[in-house]
Amino acid sequence: MLENFIKKVQIESRVMGDLALNHIIPTAILLSEQMIENANGLKGLGLDHSAAVDTIKEVSKHIEALKLSVTSMIEARKQINKEPDFEVQAKRYQTDVKEAYFDKIRYAADKLELLVDDESWPLVKYRELLFLR
Repeated sequence: MLENFIKKVQIESRVMGDLALNHIIPTAILLSEQMIENANGLKGLGLDHSAAVDTIKEVSKHIEALKLSVTSMIEARKQINKEPDFEVQAKRYQTDVKEAYFDKIRYAADKLELLVDDESWPLVKYRELLFLR
């Protein structure tokens, strides 16, 4: 049962990391690039660009949090995998991976999901899982 739990958390964390690094972060970076272009255009016209700058800062903050959490989670997994005792390994996967990072990663991804338009977001949005369009 411990080995089964460990495998499930490993798979879940790997999928979570893959989605974050290969889908969510690149999409959020594209949004940032578009927003920077927009902010520079507004500034060049002498218009107020503070809302665009604030959005860029918010997106950047969530990208950084997501990247840091995923990288830290991967490092934690590497350390835990060196542990030969399945019971200790399972406990550490619960505390040092699942409890330590899953909610942080989910929070940052959810915030980015709200900021990126539906057409650009590469995954099914949470609200789309609840309601059909």
